Amino acid sequence: MLNAESFVAFGFLLLVGLFAYLGVHKKLGAALDGRAERIKAELAEAERLRAEAEAVLASFGKKLQEAEAEAAAVIAQAHAEADRLAKEAAVRLSEFVERRTKQAQEKIAAAEAQATSDVRAAAADAATKAAGLVLREEAKGPFGEQLISSSIGDLKSLFH
Repeated sequence: MLNAESFVAFGFLLLVGLFAYLGVHKKLGAALDGRAERIKAELAEAERLRAEAEAVLASFGKKLQEAEAEAAAVIAQAHAEADRLAKEAAVRLSEFVERRTKQAQEKIAAAEAQATSDVRAAAADAATKAAGLVLREEAKGPFGEQLISSSIGDLKSLFH
């Protein structure tokens, strides 16, 4: 009856009884319950951190959309400013060309008037000399001299 298996069974029962007397089962249960509470707390912390990360991600997504919208507005404003500057430059260029054209026309008109005046003066001098030569040959004497001088004076005043 007292074989090895009986000793093992008796030793096991004695060990279990000793554990029960010492309250090992309560300490073991409390340790497991503490560990379960720690795991629950860690899971709750992880859930809170995940929710916080999702909120931060959503915030960054919103900021990204706002930044994209702002960039689009800046680009649109830059295009509008460039168009306005191009229109201003075209107007200024048109005014500049118009002024230069007017100045060139005024210079041309002044040159034409000067050329006309020069041609008239040259024609008057040539006509005076030609009339003087013709009259000298045809009218001789004091009457001819007087006629020539009065005619030359009349021609000069007529052409100038």
